[in-house]
Amino acid sequence: MLAAVVPVQNEEKRIQKTLETLLALPAALIIPVINGSSDLSCRIIHDLKSPHIFPLHYRETLGIDVPRAIGARTAKIKGATAVLFLDGDMNGEIEDNLRELIRKVEEGADMALTNCYPAEKTEGLSPLATKLLHYRRNLNREIGLEQALGSASPSHGPHAVSSRFLAQVPLVELAIPPVSLALAAKGGLKVCVGTTIPHKALGSPAKDASHSKKIAATIIGDCLEAICVYRDKLRSRSSGTVDYDGYHSQRRLDLLNKYLNQVEHP
Repeated sequence: MLAAVVPVQNEEKRIQKTLETLLALPAALIIPVINGSSDLSCRIIHDLKSPHIFPLHYRETLGIDVPRAIGARTAKIKGATAVLFLDGDMNGEIEDNLRELIRKVEEGADMALTNCYPAEKTEGLSPLATKLLHYRRNLNREIGLEQALGSASPSHGPHAVSSRFLAQVPLVELAIPPVSLALAAKGGLKVCVGTTIPHKALGSPAKDASHSKKIAATIIGDCLEAICVYRDKLRSRSSGTVDYDGYHSQRRLDLLNKYLNQVEHP
């Protein structure tokens, strides 16, 4: 059974198109994780009245990536053999790409990523994007997957994972996507690029400079932390004298652990 996990935070202008794309796929279960939304996202989701949609509603803001882990746990409980992750604001024409990711998992991949920066498209990137790709590629080199993945990351673009991945990688680590990637590689799981979607084709709205800087700092810190995990060292998000926090400290790992513990120990 294929499940799709969709983090949703104030996406009233985009969530319907995103969910309609998923409803066109062979997904038996679609799990929107409504993450502290204050707009009409929740109503729009319920108004679709699809038996395949199983929303989870959190009034508190969970923080970046935490909804993925919550949704993955729900999918696992309900017997998913594969899980597709797609952010609620990604409403580009990407249905065929999502099918490619699903197909890669069906063919034996445990983690199929999206390449959002094809080699021929990297010219003209901002210094911030170039720096971020450097850290992403450095992580992939550290875990022995640079040749296979380039700079692809579960932090960017849709991706899919297998039931083996869900069984082997602690679900709490899905809240820090590069760490989940490092653990998959460390555990000998099969990781690959499943599709290519140039960043602009994802359909996500443009963000302001402040947000872009914080997102970049978050992902860089995640990559540094992932390298520590891969090397069995104490976790750190620092490089030199710089600590890359970004949005990391806003991740509600306390709520995530509470949810995971409640499920495992009713």
